[in-house]
Amino acid sequence: MQIRFAVPADPAYPARVAAALAAARLRRFGYIGAALAAIGVVGWVASQASERGGRFASLWTAFIVAGVLSMLYAPWVRWRARRRSGGYAVEGGYDIDETNIMMRSGSESGGIAWDGVERVTETPDFWIVYVGRMPATVIPRWLMSTEDAGTLRAFMIGRGLLGDR
Repeated sequence: MQIRFAVPADPAYPARVAAALAAARLRRFGYIGAALAAIGVVGWVASQASERGGRFASLWTAFIVAGVLSMLYAPWVRWRARRRSGGYAVEGGYDIDETNIMMRSGSESGGIAWDGVERVTETPDFWIVYVGRMPATVIPRWLMSTEDAGTLRAFMIGRGLLGDR
């Protein structure tokens, strides 16, 4: 397998990468926020039914506020990442083979060995590559040819990195 493709100097590309990586890292804040808000609502409703519930109304309100703020944290970080990364657009490229994912961006280059990759997840635009528990890089599927994307997808499924949908 030898896959090569270029990444154009598009100002929207770094923002899309930043948003995809932020979404992968911050998804749990939405779940935690929903749980906190649900606990707060249930507690607040239960406290209103009790004659001494007024004492704890502020506690349940704090749960609700903390839950809503936690749910809003991830969209806020994605918005900031998109806004701040637009100026980083440079030409680059990917060179992917059976042993490495090599990335080039401007005058910088780096790589990730497939042996260090723990898993790969799919989004509509990217494959997000995880080294350990952290997302390390993305592979933009829309910049690849259909044949190369199919070859890479089959390779990742064969290595057990990408679950078959």
